[in-house]
Amino acid sequence: MQYKLKQPRKPYMKRAYYSNNIQDFLLEPDSSILGELTANHSNRTLEELQVNAWRKQITILKNQLSEFEGQIYFEFAIPRMGKRVDNIVIIDEVAFIVEFKVGDGGFEKHAIEQVIDYTIDLKNFHEGSHDIKLIPILVATNAPSITVQDNQVLTHKTAAKSNQFDLAETLKKYLKNSSQSIDINYWENSIYKPTPTIVEAAQALYKGHNVKEITRSDSGTINLSKTADCINSVIEKSKNIGMKSICFVTGVPGAGKTLAGLNIAVERMKADEDEHAVFLSGNGPLVDVLREALTRDEVITAKENGGRLSKKQAAIKANAFIQNIHHFRDDNLLSEKAPIERVVVFDEAQRAWTNDQVSSFMKRKKGVEDFNKSEPEFLIDVMNRHSDWCTIVCLIGGGQEINTGEAGLEEWINSLKNHFPDWDIHYSSSILESDNYLKSEDSRKWLVRNGISEIELHLAVSVRSFRSEQLSNFIHELLNIQIENSQRIYSEIKESYPIILTRNLEKAKQWLRDKAKGSERIGLISSSGARRLRPLGIDVKNEISAPSWFLNDSQDIRSSYFLEEVATEFDIQGLEIDWACVAWGGNFHFNNTDWKYQNFKGTKWQNINKDIDKEYLKNTYRVLLTRARQGMVIFVPESSEIDHTRPKAFYDETYKYLKEIGIPEIE
Repeated sequence: MQYKLKQPRKPYMKRAYYSNNIQDFLLEPDSSILGELTANHSNRTLEELQVNAWRKQITILKNQLSEFEGQIYFEFAIPRMGKRVDNIVIIDEVAFIVEFKVGDGGFEKHAIEQVIDYTIDLKNFHEGSHDIKLIPILVATNAPSITVQDNQVLTHKTAAKSNQFDLAETLKKYLKNSSQSIDINYWENSIYKPTPTIVEAAQALYKGHNVKEITRSDSGTINLSKTADCINSVIEKSKNIGMKSICFVTGVPGAGKTLAGLNIAVERMKADEDEHAVFLSGNGPLVDVLREALTRDEVITAKENGGRLSKKQAAIKANAFIQNIHHFRDDNLLSEKAPIERVVVFDEAQRAWTNDQVSSFMKRKKGVEDFNKSEPEFLIDVMNRHSDWCTIVCLIGGGQEINTGEAGLEEWINSLKNHFPDWDIHYSSSILESDNYLKSEDSRKWLVRNGISEIELHLAVSVRSFRSEQLSNFIHELLNIQIENSQRIYSEIKESYPIILTRNLEKAKQWLRDKAKGSERIGLISSSGARRLRPLGIDVKNEISAPSWFLNDSQDIRSSYFLEEVATEFDIQGLEIDWACVAWGGNFHFNNTDWKYQNFKGTKWQNINKDIDKEYLKNTYRVLLTRARQGMVIFVPESSEIDHTRPKAFYDETYKYLKEIGIPEIE
């Protein structure tokens, strides 16, 4: 009998390689389904292993779904993770997220985490999935039957477990013969608003995913795409007419400046390998984590595609693509030749060092006596060695300065004005709208006369904090002791972004473990100046391996999951985790109506009196209190009767202040 659809297949936003209603799927020839899956697969060198897995899935699903009505999807995109879930099956009021492990005889921990991660991703980022029942199911085809399912499946702390023969029975356990059903058309066409971590974004972009695929499908993506288009046009113009150019990109907090920079570097790498586009950052831990993440991911991807790639080979490519700005500087000190790179992206360019800072460093650490340039001047000078064209992209942020000796945008402009006046300058229109960027009127006037203002070089939409866009506002008001504003904002965010207090470290750790689902990352973070947390087992002077802390799994004692090693503001700035315990130190504590700023030296605390140093310390806590994507517990320790460095005044007033704002204690 010739196969014929019962009804025309409705237009579908191609998130899945194949979708159909279940009854038509049952009637459609396997070869037709397989043909559609193969045609939509992005990897042209499709492995036989994948085709065979699809064949097995089709057979199992046709056997197990014969008595159900609903909708089925194969290879449904999970954009934030740059991956696809094997199947989504929608029956009545339930969407089942189904991951197959063909040939497996057991339910591996990593596989359970994988399907939970897919489920949580849909719950958090896919509008049509926010308020429906989602059930993760792991199908290990050769595993024994599980007669009693864990009741934590409903809360996504674990997954339902099935094999190739009892999937139908597993589905029935979660169906209630309800009269309600999911609106398929609405669900399929719902907006998807992923907010990837910078590690996830870097991995997805490096693999070849477009920024539109991994970010929110609203104005945030439009903004990022327009910025990329603007910079790409500057690069192409420079290339075509042999000109040197520089772009200054700004953005609101959480707008994704680093993401925009990575996107440009990847796009140029794909456009022309001879440009040797590179992403440069002075944030050492960020560089180390991103390099290691890209290296590991490329090795895994090669293995999944049936190839072989050593970690050393993968690291060479990743290390060339993402570099520490200081290493780039030092390498180009050794030679006066033009660097191989034609396009360089400087992340957090306002943090490049002043003349005094870099000259002092060169004398102390490198033995260079006569270095007399600021870092911006030297970096432009290095790129100026090219005889024809090059482009510098500077990502300019602000508000989280935690280090001395940072030059700011002013020094970049001064360097161009005094030494490189022939460069083609394109700058964000917002630079002249606020004195946060340029305080000198002369610099502002010079930039207007000699540069081109581009509205597209300002990222105006926040793409951070899917839980609460208001989190940064809340922390801002809390640190500025605006009690009423803090109370108001907290009341608005507390349901979507849990924040809780405790004076018991073990309770704090257990709260994190209870909250986290799948591979959601938990961790202990604190100020590098919180030296007297050491008696409690929190040693901020003990250096961590950032790649191990941020990337290793829950079985590794060096990972954040173990809640043993503490990351400081220097480790975590520019990075995020899902759930954090912020351990509050005595270096920054509430004192009647204001904050008390201190450093611990030798055996006692010393007051911090300089306003700039006070601002650095406050920004340290701003960084710490905005690192958790989903929620945090704030641990304020008890005082000690026998330790004069931990008196009641250092902790009790802070705890009282946080409670007054409305933050509850762990019960």
